[in-house]
Amino acid sequence: MNTDKFLDTLEFSHQLYDETPQQFEFTSTNLYEAELWQAKLRVKLIELIGGFRSSVCDLQSEIIEFNEFQEYTRETVIFFSRSNMKVFGYFLAPKDKIDTQNPTILCLAGHGRGVDDIVGIDEDGTMRDEYGGYQNDFALQCVANGYSVLAIEQFGFGHRRDSVARERGGGSSSCQPSSGAAFLLGQTMVGWRVYDAIRSYDYLSTRPDVDMDRLGIMGISGGGTTSFYTAAIDQRVKVAVVSGYFNTFKDSILSISHCIDNYIPNVLKYAEMYDIAGLIAPRALFVESGTEDTIFPIDATRSSYIRAKEIFKIFNAEDKLDIEVFEAGHSFYGVKAFQFLNQIL
Repeated sequence: MNTDKFLDTLEFSHQLYDETPQQFEFTSTNLYEAELWQAKLRVKLIELIGGFRSSVCDLQSEIIEFNEFQEYTRETVIFFSRSNMKVFGYFLAPKDKIDTQNPTILCLAGHGRGVDDIVGIDEDGTMRDEYGGYQNDFALQCVANGYSVLAIEQFGFGHRRDSVARERGGGSSSCQPSSGAAFLLGQTMVGWRVYDAIRSYDYLSTRPDVDMDRLGIMGISGGGTTSFYTAAIDQRVKVAVVSGYFNTFKDSILSISHCIDNYIPNVLKYAEMYDIAGLIAPRALFVESGTEDTIFPIDATRSSYIRAKEIFKIFNAEDKLDIEVFEAGHSFYGVKAFQFLNQIL
């Protein structure tokens, strides 16, 4: 096999990476500088993901189904995020918290069957007896820990797919054509999904049973992607739990084959992933990653965490960033994460 590095496309990409300075690399030495840096990078990030509309549509929210279980209730909800696009989701509430303003977590599924796979619904529509799949029904775990949950279907998954993906069935998504369409229109799937999340918080603000001062977000894999960027942009998020995503761009999506929905054109001209994590400070961020995760390598997660910790330190928020590394692959773990959530919310 030819070992000429000048025939190696990954070697070429890495060289370009090394030659590309990030304009908003964090270099601040005090809080004043850090806050100025943060404001500028947040504006640039919103621009890079495609921007948001200056006007918002009416939510026109509906509860289309109600189900009661032993420990919680589940409402199936629909609302408009844009005038021509609805969001499908489930609002889950612990039975002992129904009549109170409760801290609420926005839960976002990764690739697979979509939102049903994090609320215990099997492919045949029946309820699982125990947590399952690589996502381990983390929305139900939130409810078991006393939180209300809005679990929404991400753009391109499950209930929100194009007709071709629906016909393929199962875990087929419409990520590829939808992400490609977004790029052609000067936008991104990241931006579309983040906007759905932002509008989800707008929806939560209409509910009397939600404490808007205690909002979190949680996701794994593609859901971790959306959770990460939403927390960086929407300052209503008090705490984010990002599972199976936080890394460096260089060591994950630049070097390893990933779904196109992860990509933001030109982002590496401005920031690495740990810089973007700094947009969450002094709010809280918890990261969890498996040692055997082959698409988000653990060594890069650890090094990126160290860089992010330096930023949180300048914001006097070292205790608002934490990590759990566990012995497994690409999966939701949720042990230390809930301890962290309980401290923040």
